[in-house]
Amino acid sequence: MALKVLSALDTAKTQYYHFKAIIIAGMGLFTDAYDLFCIPPILILISRIYYDEKKTTIEKTINIPKQVMTIIIGTALLGTVIGQLIFGRMGDLIGRRRVYGLALMLMVMSSIGCGFSICTSRECVIGSLVFFRFLLGVGIGGDYPLSATIMSEFANKRTRGAFIAAVFSMQGFGILASSIVTVVVCQIFKGVSHASNIAPAPSNATVALAPSNSSVDLAGADIAWRLILMLGSIPAALTYYWRMLMPETARYTALVEQNALQAAKDMEKVLQVSMSQITEEVPLEPRPPSYPLLSKKFLRHHGRDLFASSTSWFLLDIVFYSSNLFQSKIYHKYVDKWTNPYDEVIRVARVQAIVAVCATIPGYYVTVCLIDRIGRVRIQFLGFFFMAIVYLAIGIPYQYHWYKEADFWFMFLYGLTFFFANFGPNTTTFIVPAELFPARFRSTCHGISGAIGKVGALIGTVGLLWVIDEDEDGYPKPEGMTKALITMGGVCFLGMAVTYFFTRETMGRSLEENENEDESSELCFFRCLTGSCIQRTNSSPSEVAAA
Repeated sequence: MALKVLSALDTAKTQYYHFKAIIIAGMGLFTDAYDLFCIPPILILISRIYYDEKKTTIEKTINIPKQVMTIIIGTALLGTVIGQLIFGRMGDLIGRRRVYGLALMLMVMSSIGCGFSICTSRECVIGSLVFFRFLLGVGIGGDYPLSATIMSEFANKRTRGAFIAAVFSMQGFGILASSIVTVVVCQIFKGVSHASNIAPAPSNATVALAPSNSSVDLAGADIAWRLILMLGSIPAALTYYWRMLMPETARYTALVEQNALQAAKDMEKVLQVSMSQITEEVPLEPRPPSYPLLSKKFLRHHGRDLFASSTSWFLLDIVFYSSNLFQSKIYHKYVDKWTNPYDEVIRVARVQAIVAVCATIPGYYVTVCLIDRIGRVRIQFLGFFFMAIVYLAIGIPYQYHWYKEADFWFMFLYGLTFFFANFGPNTTTFIVPAELFPARFRSTCHGISGAIGKVGALIGTVGLLWVIDEDEDGYPKPEGMTKALITMGGVCFLGMAVTYFFTRETMGRSLEENENEDESSELCFFRCLTGSCIQRTNSSPSEVAAA
């Protein structure tokens, strides 16, 4: 029999506190996206300041060496993997609330650290940036399982998917904010310096020794990219106080700490219910956990779910992060003319903002509207399907048509990949792990799923960086880009298969019903093979057993 406080959570009407929780939890995702996706335009400034050693006028793209680019991008993603595993496990061992503020504070301090350096030599700046972006990645990784788990455990079962999707949608606004801040900061510094053409960096890449005849204030450009990174810490810092005021989730207190009375007291503060409605009449006997994490029994009951959520996230992130972090490589036609580094950065950020407004953010909110109507599995399946079709549509003819004629229709199709990623697996892979697993494993399993996903992101971004060869002007050669886009389409087809055969639907069921501990893996696998996972949305545990 369900505890009264948990039943009250499942049936609670949408209240002010739900929206407050969305903002508090979502601001972490906002900061995540800002910090991860502001780096492509920032790398342009860094390349002009520290790697342009020969020219006084930009005639071709100046790129940071691939080895350095790999380290800068890869360390942040590696930190995310570590953060998801560590904070995900800590969230189950000592409580969601106790480590929630720690992850946010780590993001705030690391964002400030990314823009701070006591020296200006190339080696020192890159080393400092790499170190703090690794710590930033750890904080970002920690925020994923905690935000998803907390929102899922506060929400009612009727609108739980929409609430978690709304938290995740803050990523879109983070991407948009990073683009806007980049444009504004660069416009200000461009106006102050009256830039027209960039001057060469000195041979030792020390900004302080820039030549006096420099037509671009290199010291000003060096401050600009640091300021952009530091500004990302402000939204997260503003929500730290409110995170510390959040009570522990009732499901953790009641089911993991086995203190139903304290859970009722905590929920009385945020739900419009009286203690008499959510307090148990008879004190409950403590029940020790029946099996530990990753035991044979855990794998028998939840191994297939963990495989489905991890693999789907892995395949999605291969495509999603490589497309996002290297957007400028794909739509290079729109940013290939500039007179100074500020102009190029502004143009890259503007196109990134247009994609966010027209494709990324709408995709998130279509999911918010439909996820509790048509289900997680259908949205994930359709998202992978349409992404695959679009990647093939722009990839197959890319070498012969799109490379030279990257017109409106190319940008429209390319934008659709972001729309269907977010009205699809990018959102559902964040939601499903927060719903499938028992309370004592929920944060850990979400962290494992996300960590495996970020391994996919690491493979996708680093792989794309090394697979795509560039011509003498620094643009990707059409042969390599064609192979990359077609490969992305193939990865999306694999995501469809994993979704169809292995992913269980969680719509309309309480978190305790979704645990499904009485169902054998063989029966679950049979249902997935027959496609009934997609149809089974509101069945009760007794109906599951009867099936």
